[in-house]
Amino acid sequence: MGLFNKIKNMFSKDSSKEEKETIVEKNNKDEEKEIEEDTNEEVKEKSKEIKDAEIIDKKEEKVDKKSSKKESYDEDEYDEEEEELEDAYEDDEEEEVPSKKKKEIVDKIDRKSVNVYEKGLTKSREGFVSKLIGLTNKYKKITDEYFDELEEILIMADVGVNTVMSFMDRMRDRVRKEGINSPDELKEIIVDELFIIYVNDQVLSSKIHYREDGPTVILFVGVNGVGKTTTIGKLANKLKSEGKKVLLVGADTFRAGAVAQLDEWAKKIDVGFYGKEEGADPASVVYDGIVKAKEEKYDIVLVDTAGRLQNKVNLMKELEKINRVIDSLITGGADETLLVIDATTGQNGISQAKSFKEITNITGIVLTKLDGTAKGGIVLAIKEEVGVPVKYIGLGEGKDDLQVFDIEKYIYGLFKDMM
Repeated sequence: MGLFNKIKNMFSKDSSKEEKETIVEKNNKDEEKEIEEDTNEEVKEKSKEIKDAEIIDKKEEKVDKKSSKKESYDEDEYDEEEEELEDAYEDDEEEEVPSKKKKEIVDKIDRKSVNVYEKGLTKSREGFVSKLIGLTNKYKKITDEYFDELEEILIMADVGVNTVMSFMDRMRDRVRKEGINSPDELKEIIVDELFIIYVNDQVLSSKIHYREDGPTVILFVGVNGVGKTTTIGKLANKLKSEGKKVLLVGADTFRAGAVAQLDEWAKKIDVGFYGKEEGADPASVVYDGIVKAKEEKYDIVLVDTAGRLQNKVNLMKELEKINRVIDSLITGGADETLLVIDATTGQNGISQAKSFKEITNITGIVLTKLDGTAKGGIVLAIKEEVGVPVKYIGLGEGKDDLQVFDIEKYIYGLFKDMM
């Protein structure tokens, strides 16, 4: 089974089931539920009998052992062991319910996440994918003209010229080797090949590595106006909901209002904040912020830095100084350096990524405003041209709309109308 069908089955199963369910099916389900409840009661009764018998066997076994050794059996000790055994069985019963409930919660959260992808990629789907569908309907056979139009559609979707050239070579090769004639058959291959280009035989992870022996430090870089401070606030909110103690550090001291904006976010979502007056040395802010994080046992430190890309030399020196400060306080230095890019800027965003990669060690990309562009192909282009994986994507204005990037959910959200 190709990736196309795998993803289709993974994410479309639940929604199609909901759409096709009729009143008759609902009634049947109610009857099945009643039967299931009765059956469960019988199973519970039977299980109780078996457990009672096992408890008795355990008691007799303990008594036999004590007797064979000719030791007096203390009545109180016997009662305590009996209670422990019964508690253990009760724990087993209780574990089954949470594990089932946990799976239901996880499934519900996952479905919600898929829905966010679907909604957030609507513009890209309506622009990019609708053109692919139109192209498939236009041609009955695969011709050079078909490939020319396909290439143009991909470039217009910001997939990137180099990525598109590589993709087209692979497509032509597969068409020739597999003897494919119909454009309709290429729908699956297009999805498969775009996925292969992104993954590129690598084990990709969008997860953040959290330290156990001190605060995890994450630096954020990016030019002004890309939504860097807002992204930090959204990620802090997400981490807080996962039970982490989060500190925001405002080290973008040269942009007017940047420190105050981050402080406002900290108050809004009720997390810690450290900052100084505008114009303060960014490295000193980071130093004092990390000291505070260590003293007050914070789990995560999110650091906002300056984004004056027009002055690469000064920015490079500033980031180097910040990293030296972190190295002096945290073994191994910063755990992540995330570059924030506005998805609506298209190829300009890719240029920014290349420039920042020259300045500092970027470990991941955060793509903001992906819901506001019809050119969702930038996700593929950035990975192909910069070699850095996308770790988070912004799919809305709300504080809960920052999503951990999942390539399969992205592919589904983008190509849903073709599945």
